[in-house]
Amino acid sequence: MKEINQHLQLLKVRLPYHESDHVLNIAYNVLVGGERLEDIELRRQDESFLDGLGPQRIRDPTTAGDFTRRFDVQYITQLQESINRTRQRVWQQQPEGVLAEPFIDVDGTIAGTYGEGKGGMALSYKGIWGYAPLVVSLANTKEVLYVVNRSGNATSHQDSVNWLNRAVALVRPVAGRITLRGDTDFTRTAQLDGWDEALINFILGMDAHPIVVQLAAGLSERFWRPLERLPKYELLTEPRSRRERVKEQVVTQKGYLNQKLVAEHVSDMTYQPHHCGRKYRLVILRKSISGQKGERVLFD
Repeated sequence: MKEINQHLQLLKVRLPYHESDHVLNIAYNVLVGGERLEDIELRRQDESFLDGLGPQRIRDPTTAGDFTRRFDVQYITQLQESINRTRQRVWQQQPEGVLAEPFIDVDGTIAGTYGEGKGGMALSYKGIWGYAPLVVSLANTKEVLYVVNRSGNATSHQDSVNWLNRAVALVRPVAGRITLRGDTDFTRTAQLDGWDEALINFILGMDAHPIVVQLAAGLSERFWRPLERLPKYELLTEPRSRRERVKEQVVTQKGYLNQKLVAEHVSDMTYQPHHCGRKYRLVILRKSISGQKGERVLFD
């Protein structure tokens, strides 16, 4: 709370509330299931909620709305950095080895909205009106380090390099070798050499573009090995027989095109992306798919 009050200067007069009071009010509302600022009014009438927190009073939704309207990009970043400075002190107090190998994950998501006049919202590729936030998180502790709001039609990787570098700088003082993880949209080849020189590992997806596909097709069959996926969960009871696949039965009966995964194989090679000055390890996944109509196999 001290960090927020010291570095986030939104209120001209802090009477009776400070910036941290408003932030906590909104955060507690979300934690107990609130979805909108209007739900704060329910918290004001909830005796169990009030007794648990012990406040003299709680700000009403209109006051909370006035507080949120004071934010711009600069103030939102200041709030996140205030929280992250506190995180650093918490990390330093953890047992040795907790962040010996931190994994920083990055991904884009879709936040839909029902509003008609929300500024900056757009139509996503899934046909959903809303926003496309970028989320940067620490997988080891499941903490969200940064959330960057963007228009609903923004690409997943938009502005990701800047926020990944911020996350690395945040974790670096208390961490060992850092690893970045993301899907195919986050392989920014112009950044790979710089990250490698800074002793940063990266596990990033890459699109199967024609050059890579040609290189993979040229590999001898002896370089491919079956992919064994780990089970999704551990059985704590006796194994049960699988239920009949109703959807697949209907597809077969109707004669629709049915693509079935037959096998998966994996291989690896060294590959130098176009914007890189050195080669990196590229792991290749090959899927064998059978195309069927009814009981007839059309192609593999």
